[in-house]
Amino acid sequence: MRYELKNGAIESTLKDFGLTDKEVEVYIFLGKRGALKGGDITKQLRIQKGQVYRTLKSLQKKGLVEATLEYPTRFTAVPFEKLIDSFIESKREEVALIEEKKKDLLSDWNRISQPELDSSVEKFSVIEGNKKIFHKISQMVKETRSQFSMASTVLNLLGAEQLGVFDYPPNRSIKSKIQFRFLTQISKNNLKAVQTLKTKLNTKFDFKGINPSLGLPSFSRMAIRDNEEMVLFISDKTDESVRKGKGTCLCTNCKSIIQAFSGVFEGLWRDSVDIRHLIVEIETGKPTLKTQIIKDPLTAKKTYYEILNSAKEEIIIVTSSKGLIGLLDNKSQLKKWVDVGINIRVMSPITTESLEVTQTLLDYCEVRHIPVGYLETTIVDSNHLFQFRYPPEDQQSSETAYFENTFYTNDDSYANKTKNMLYDIWRKTRTPSSESIRSITRSLIASPKSEIGHHSLFKKTSISRNMKYQQTEIITEENVLDRIEKEKRFTVKGKLNWFNDWRFFGNRAFAVIHPPKNFGLPDMVIGIFHHDNDSSFGAENRMIIDLLQKTEKGLYYVPVAYVQDSSKALDLRKQIWDGFPVKDNMLVFKKDDFQVRAKGNTLFAGWTRPISLGPTEHILPPSCLLFEGYGDVKSGKFTNIIPTGRKQEFWFNSVDAFVSFFHPQSKYVGSGTDGFIERDSIFISKPVTK
Repeated sequence: MRYELKNGAIESTLKDFGLTDKEVEVYIFLGKRGALKGGDITKQLRIQKGQVYRTLKSLQKKGLVEATLEYPTRFTAVPFEKLIDSFIESKREEVALIEEKKKDLLSDWNRISQPELDSSVEKFSVIEGNKKIFHKISQMVKETRSQFSMASTVLNLLGAEQLGVFDYPPNRSIKSKIQFRFLTQISKNNLKAVQTLKTKLNTKFDFKGINPSLGLPSFSRMAIRDNEEMVLFISDKTDESVRKGKGTCLCTNCKSIIQAFSGVFEGLWRDSVDIRHLIVEIETGKPTLKTQIIKDPLTAKKTYYEILNSAKEEIIIVTSSKGLIGLLDNKSQLKKWVDVGINIRVMSPITTESLEVTQTLLDYCEVRHIPVGYLETTIVDSNHLFQFRYPPEDQQSSETAYFENTFYTNDDSYANKTKNMLYDIWRKTRTPSSESIRSITRSLIASPKSEIGHHSLFKKTSISRNMKYQQTEIITEENVLDRIEKEKRFTVKGKLNWFNDWRFFGNRAFAVIHPPKNFGLPDMVIGIFHHDNDSSFGAENRMIIDLLQKTEKGLYYVPVAYVQDSSKALDLRKQIWDGFPVKDNMLVFKKDDFQVRAKGNTLFAGWTRPISLGPTEHILPPSCLLFEGYGDVKSGKFTNIIPTGRKQEFWFNSVDAFVSFFHPQSKYVGSGTDGFIERDSIFISKPVTK
C-alpha cells in the first residue's frame, strides 16, 4: 500500500526547506524504512519509476539523500537532525551575507530602480498566515507617527506579543506624543490571559476592554495606523484559526474605507473602560450600587412584567429572532402601551423566518434589524434595565428557565449609558423592507423592447421567466458537491466564444441595501461573484448592481452597473446584456481596486474606486460589504433561459446572511436586512441551440 504521511509538522517543515510534495514523501519514506533500492521505493509508494529516480536525484543534489556504492544502488535519508542543523546554519550564513552586503545592495538598487509607486494610489492586498500578519502589524507599529489603534481577541494579542510585535517602542517616553490603543473583550474565561497582557502592555499602551454586561457582540478585528493604513482580519471569528496559525487579513490604504472602520473603532473605544476596572469587577463579583442578579426565575419574571406594566414613556427591547416572534403573542399588551402613548422600540436579528412577523409588529412599534450577538436587553423609562443571559435559541427548556440569573439595575447612569449605546446602534439601522432578497433575485430583469422618452423600459418578463426549481428536500448538499466535481471534468478553458459551454465554480452572494435618505443613494440589489481557477475564464471576481426602475408593468430591479477584475469574457458578457443599461456601464477594475474574499459562511467584498450607477446620476463611492451566513444550508438547483439566448443551470448550497454595508463617504456602518451566500455553487451556461 502507498505510504501515507501522518506527521504534519515534519511535512510542513520540509516544505519550508524548499522540498516539493513528492520529495517530502520520498524523504520521509526513506527515513522510516532505511536504505532501499529504487525499485523497492517504486513498488511500495506506487510511483512511476522515472519519477522516483528524478526525485532521488533532486534529493541527492540537495544533500538530503545518500547513495551506496554497491550494485544495485540503495538510497538512504540523511538524518533529520543533521538536516535541520544544516538548514539553520545555511540561514545564518544567508543572513550574515545579506547584512554584510546590505549597503552595497541598496546603493546598486537606487541606481537602477524606477521611481516607486505613488503611495497615494489606493490598493488592496491579502496577507495569509499569522506570522506574516503579525510581521505586518509590527511594521505598522514601528512606522506609526501619531496614532495606532487595534481591536482584536485576547488570543490574537497574546500571539502578537509573543512574536515581539509590541516590543517597539522600547521606551514609551521616546514616542510620548504617539497614542497606541488596544481594545479587547474580557470575560471570566480569559481573565488570566488578560492579566498577563496587562502587565506587558499597559505600561506602554492604552489598554481597554469591552464590558460584557453591555451586551456588545464580537467586533471586527482590525489594526489602523495614522488613518493611512489598515489590516482587517476576515478569517473565522473563533480563535481556532489563530491556534492553527491560519489567519487571513486584508490590507488597504484606501482612505475612505479606513475612515469607515476608524468610526467603528472609535465607537467601540468610547463604550469601553479601562482594563483594570473590568478585571476588578470580574475578580470580586461585587455588583454595583442598585444592581443585582435575580437568581430565582419566578421572582425575575414577576419583577420584569411589573416594571414593564409601570412604563410611562418608553420601552426599548433588544431580543433574538425567536424572541421577536414571541412578541407577537402579546399584541394586546402592545396595543395598550401604544394607546397610552408609550414609545416602543425593538431591535432584533430579522431573518427570513421572522420577516412576516416583523411587518405585523410594525403596526404597534418600531422594529429594526441588528446582527446576531447582542445580549437581550430591556430598558424601561431610562430607569430600569434588564439583561438576560440565555437567549431562547440557546435555552430549550421552559420560559421560566429563561429568567434564571436575570441581571437588573435601576442605576440611572448605567441604564442611560446602555441606552445611549443602543441609540447609536439604532441610528445606523433601518426598518426592514418587506421585499425578500431571494424573491428579488428570482425575478430581476426582462428582455429589452420599447423605449419611451429618454428611459429604456423593460417588460416584466424576468430573467427567470422559464425558471424551474428543484426544492431542498430533493437536492442535497452532497448532490451539489458531487455535481461540482463532475462538471469540473468537462470544463473547457482558454479562448471561448458564444457557442461554447461555460462553467463557473465558487461563491455567489446577494444583498438588498436600503441606504438612509441622507446618503443620496437609491435602494440597491448587489450581487457578488467569486469564481475559482477551475472556471472557464479562470479565477475572477465580479459584481452587479441593480436599481429599482420604472418599467412598462411597474417598478422593477434593473441592472445598471457591472464590475469585474479581469478583461476576460468582457465582450461576451456585453453580448449577454445587449439592450440593457448595464451594457454601457461594464467596468474592469484592477485587482488592487476590487477584492472579494470568501471563507466558510463569511464573504467580504470591497472596492476603492467610485462606481457610476448607469442611467442615473448616482455615484456609489468606495465601500465594503460583509456577508455573515447563518442557519441551515439550503441546497437546490434551477434552470432558466435568458432573453439574449443562453440556457443556464445553477446548483447551490446556500445560507441566509446578515449583511453589513460600510459606506465610508457618510462615515456609516450599518446592517442590511437581507442577504444570502452560496458557499458552494456552479453556474453552467450553454447556447440555446444545444
